[in-house]
Amino acid sequence: MKKFALLLPAFLPVFAFAQIRNITDVGSFIIDIINNLLVPVLFAGAFLYFIWGVFQSFFMGKEEKDRKAGQQKIIWGLVAFFVMVSVWGLVNILVNSVDLDSAQPSFPAIDPRR
Repeated sequence: MKKFALLLPAFLPVFAFAQIRNITDVGSFIIDIINNLLVPVLFAGAFLYFIWGVFQSFFMGKEEKDRKAGQQKIIWGLVAFFVMVSVWGLVNILVNSVDLDSAQPSFPAIDPRR
């Protein structure tokens, strides 16, 4: 719980500047959190896991068991990068091919003068 309390001030600017007035703003806010916070943290985590595997395998691996563990971390770090970049690419292909980037929801209007 103390770790959460220490990390809370880092997220306060995100919540302070959020001007949520309707449900569309809530969705936009959630997407902004995912795009600007979650994705970079996942990429950084995969990178650090990969780098830890490199250090464990090449620099700290005095025994064969340590080197094997480091090589497994390298492999899983690369797999994580591949999966994240592939999903990112597929989402971009979907957004660009279906033109979801500029799509605005349209609701039928009722004209009271009819």
